[in-house]
Amino acid sequence: MRLWTISPVYLDAKGLVALWREALLAKHVLKGLTKGYKNHPQLDRFYAHKRPIDLINAYLQEVYEEASKRGYKFDKSKIDAFNSQNLSPVQVTSGQIEYEFAFLQDKLRVRDALMYERNLRVSEVGIMSIFKAVNGDVEPWEKIKS
Repeated sequence: MRLWTISPVYLDAKGLVALWREALLAKHVLKGLTKGYKNHPQLDRFYAHKRPIDLINAYLQEVYEEASKRGYKFDKSKIDAFNSQNLSPVQVTSGQIEYEFAFLQDKLRVRDALMYERNLRVSEVGIMSIFKAVNGDVEPWEKIKS
């Protein structure tokens, strides 16, 4: 499971579809509707939030909006109604953002050269709106791939 901190604008088609599916799975886990993935480190920051269900639905909304811009037909009914008012952002470290972007670029170099080349022109990596960047190393929950 990979719940990207970086904006979905950097993802290729395969990555965006995978993110949608994995975020839907995450929502089911957070709601207690599945037995698996309960202890997945990608979910730690959602579990730690005061309103994890609203947070994951806000996350899904952002993924849905990017997919819609690209003409994809994701099922919006999969996103529960949520209250975005006073939804405090989750802090994420600059090291995590850098790690994720580099990790994505490694994937794109192999599977989508055009998206890889486009992302090479990115000077400042944007993140999902539910997050707030702070200085720091890669997050402790990240499974670093060598």
